[in-house]
Amino acid sequence: MKEKIITKNFCFIFLALFCVSNIMYMLMSTMSEYTTTFGASTMIAGMVTGIYTIGGIFSRLYAGSGAQKWGWRRFAVAFMLLHLAACACYFVVDNVAVLLLVRFIHGLGYGGAANIILTIGMSILPKSRYGEASGYFMLAPTLAIASGPYVGAYVYDTFGATGCFVMTMALSVFMLLSILAMDFKEIDPGSQKVTQTEPSAAGLNRIFEVKAVPISFCMFLFAFGYVAVMSFYRLYSVETNLTTEFSYFFLMYAVVLICTRPMAGKIQDKYGDNVILYPGIVAQAIGLFLIAWKPCMLTIVLCAVGCGLGYGTLNSCCNSIACRQASQERRSYAVSTFWVFCDGGMGLGPTMLGAVAGMAGYTAMYYAAAVVTIVALPIYYFAWGRSGGKSKPTA
Repeated sequence: MKEKIITKNFCFIFLALFCVSNIMYMLMSTMSEYTTTFGASTMIAGMVTGIYTIGGIFSRLYAGSGAQKWGWRRFAVAFMLLHLAACACYFVVDNVAVLLLVRFIHGLGYGGAANIILTIGMSILPKSRYGEASGYFMLAPTLAIASGPYVGAYVYDTFGATGCFVMTMALSVFMLLSILAMDFKEIDPGSQKVTQTEPSAAGLNRIFEVKAVPISFCMFLFAFGYVAVMSFYRLYSVETNLTTEFSYFFLMYAVVLICTRPMAGKIQDKYGDNVILYPGIVAQAIGLFLIAWKPCMLTIVLCAVGCGLGYGTLNSCCNSIACRQASQERRSYAVSTFWVFCDGGMGLGPTMLGAVAGMAGYTAMYYAAAVVTIVALPIYYFAWGRSGGKSKPTA
């Protein structure tokens, strides 16, 4: 008899992940444009967009040990309240300096909240169907990717930035309520008074799960390449006179993920990681190359498919790789490690790629994003792929 995936706790944590992801994507896709209304340059706009995930990195560095020390429920509520407070602060922003500060604080709330949501989610998945269940769970950010940028752009164009900030507050409240509705007795190691089976963490182990670092660095490169589309597609669409065509990007991206993520998880469980990782890396690199080479409706669709098979699908698969190597007591550290690297790519990408765009234009920027993505291919091979790319979850 197959272990059950869909439970009450799964539904609540799925909703929480959808909300926190939707907020991130909705603001990330409109923040660079909003920042330019203050007269900021493209590089500064990219910095404002990316500092959110830099803030997330700082809180994620503490998230592994903090969640174990405070207990998962208390840690989640604390950072979700910080996240909600930061959403309210957007209403008082009147210059770029204040906006940078609010974005950083919001990132702190996001990193802690997202990390514990993922820790909880990845811990309640059935071990015998781990890849498949991870694929279903990670459909939450997939739906957010589809709705976030699209709804964010619509609300921004119709109601302005204020409308976007109202929506982020509403979603933040729903996220908090979802966590409060969960039963933590069966999932929080602190609630179960689990006897430690591993030595106390020391050195880097207090922050990172060392086993998760190689695959997490690969995710850094995937995120760095993908964020070129996430952060600058609206500005690029205006430059290329393809505003309508680019509006379909995230819809196509989401359709690809809805079709591929659960199937990719099953394939990953049965045949190993390499079958998913190698094609995904190549697909994203080709997609980014195409919209740099000849932007049009066809290449936009192909780029959406490539990024869906790339960052979108690999995000779930690599997260599964990182988590299944860790014990229950170390899973929060594995999640923290993985997302520190992923957020690092999402945070550094807009600033560095924005600088490239400012000096050489958006075409050069997308070529650069394609190169960064393909660099992950040999790194993945030496870090994980040559071992066969297959392992069982750690209990």
